[in-house]
Amino acid sequence: MNAGTRPPSPPTLSFSRGQRTALAVALPVLLGLVLRLRMLHWLYFPQGDTLIYGGIAKNLLLHGHYALSGAGGLPYPTLIRLPGMPFLLALCFRLFGIENYFAVACLQIVLDLAGCLLLADFVRRIAPAPQARRALATLWLAALCPFTASFTANPMAETPTLFSIALALWAAAGFRQRPRWSLALLFTFAVTLATLLRPDGALVAVALAPALVLGLPRDRIAPQKLARMALVCLLLALAPFALWAARNWQVFHVIQPLAPRLATDPGEDPNLGWEAWIKSWCLDFSSTYEIYWYVPGDQIRIDKLPARAFDTPAQRAATAVLIDDYNDQLVLTPALDARFAQLAAERLAAHPWRTRIGLPWGRMANMWLRPRVENLPIEMDWWNYAAHRGETSFSYAWGALNLLYLGLAVVGLWKRPPFWRAMVLYIVLRSALLLTVEAPETRYTIECFPLLFVLGGLGVKGRDQGRRDVGARG
Repeated sequence: MNAGTRPPSPPTLSFSRGQRTALAVALPVLLGLVLRLRMLHWLYFPQGDTLIYGGIAKNLLLHGHYALSGAGGLPYPTLIRLPGMPFLLALCFRLFGIENYFAVACLQIVLDLAGCLLLADFVRRIAPAPQARRALATLWLAALCPFTASFTANPMAETPTLFSIALALWAAAGFRQRPRWSLALLFTFAVTLATLLRPDGALVAVALAPALVLGLPRDRIAPQKLARMALVCLLLALAPFALWAARNWQVFHVIQPLAPRLATDPGEDPNLGWEAWIKSWCLDFSSTYEIYWYVPGDQIRIDKLPARAFDTPAQRAATAVLIDDYNDQLVLTPALDARFAQLAAERLAAHPWRTRIGLPWGRMANMWLRPRVENLPIEMDWWNYAAHRGETSFSYAWGALNLLYLGLAVVGLWKRPPFWRAMVLYIVLRSALLLTVEAPETRYTIECFPLLFVLGGLGVKGRDQGRRDVGARG
C-alpha cells in the first residue's frame, strides 16, 4: 500500500426510507405479539361468557338452532346474547374444530394487532406534521397496552369490538379524505359488527357517523350522492337487527332488536328487587365478584358485604335474616326478591342522593380508575398489603399505568385534533351508560382505549414541530 493512501472504508449497512419505516413498525408489532402470547400462556382458561357464547355456537353447528343447552344437553332457544360473537365462534369451530377456543384466542391476537395498525394509520391520516412520529407513538401505545392485550387470551366480545372500533375510525378518516362507496360500506360493516357483538357498540355509530358528514368538505362529493350513500348504509346497518328482531318475535313473541339489559330470556325473572338492592350499595369490582356474580346458585356471606350495605343495626339484622333465608334455598324466589326490593326502597328513601347520584358516579369512577387486574391471577383484596405485598405493589403499578394512558389522552385532546368531538362524544356516551350499571367491571371501559391510544399518539410533539414552536416564541 502506497504511503498516504487511505485504506478502504468498511462496508456499512444502510436502509432506504421505506425499509426504516418497515423496521420501525415491525418492532412494536413484534413486541406486541410477544406480550399477547405471554398473556395467552398466562391467562388462557375459557369460562363464563366464553362458554355461553361457545354453547350457542355449538348448537348452531350441531342442531341449527340459536340456543343454549339445558338439562340433558337439550337445546332451548335464547336471546340473552346478540349473534355477533356466537356466529364468529361458530365459524371458527367449523374451521378449527368444535370447542377449539385456543384457535379463537390466536385469531383474536391477530385481530388485536391488526387493530393497532389501523389506529396508527388513522393517526397518520389525520395528524398534523410530523404524522409518522405520531402514528408510530400510537402504535407503541396500542401494541404494548397490557389491558387490551389481556383480553385476547380468552374468546369474548371485547377484542373483536376493539378491532371494529379501530376499523370504523380508519374507514372514517379515509372517507373524509376521499368519499367512496367502499369506505362508506366498510364503515357500515365496522359499526354494525360492533353492535352485533355488544348492544353498546351502537354508540360507535352514534358518535362517529355524524363526523363523516359534518366534517366533509362540500366540494368532495355531491349532496345527492352523499344522501344515497347514507340511505344505503343505514338500511344495510339496520338489516341484521331487523332479522334478529323478526327471529325473536317468531320464537318468543317479544319485540327485542338488541339484547335485554339484564341478559334474561322472556319468562325468566329478572329479579329486579335483588338488582335494586345491589344498586343501593355496590361500588367496586370486589362486590361484583364476591356477591353479584354468584347469586342465584351460591351462598351469600354477610361478612363479605361492606359497611355501606347497612344504614342501621336494625337494617343489618333484617338483611342477615333475608340472606339466611336465601342461603337455605339458593334461589331468588319472587317472595325473596320482593323482600330485597323492600330493603332497597328503604335505603333509597333514607339516602336518595347517595343511591341516585353518589353510588352511580362512584361506580363509573371505579370502572375508569381502578387497577385493571380483574382478569389476572390477582387476589381480589389486592390492596391488603400485609397479606400479599407483591400483588399490592403490582396492582398499584397497574393503576399508575392506567392513569398514564388517561393522562396522555388528555394531552392529545387538549390539541383539538380532527375527530376530537366524535371521540369525546363516544367516551361521554359510554360513561353515561355506565351510570346505569348495578355491578361495576373495569372491562366496561376497555372499549374506550382505542380512542385513548389515538389521543395519546396525537399528543406527541415532534422535533420539527418543536423547533417551529421555539422559533415562534422567539
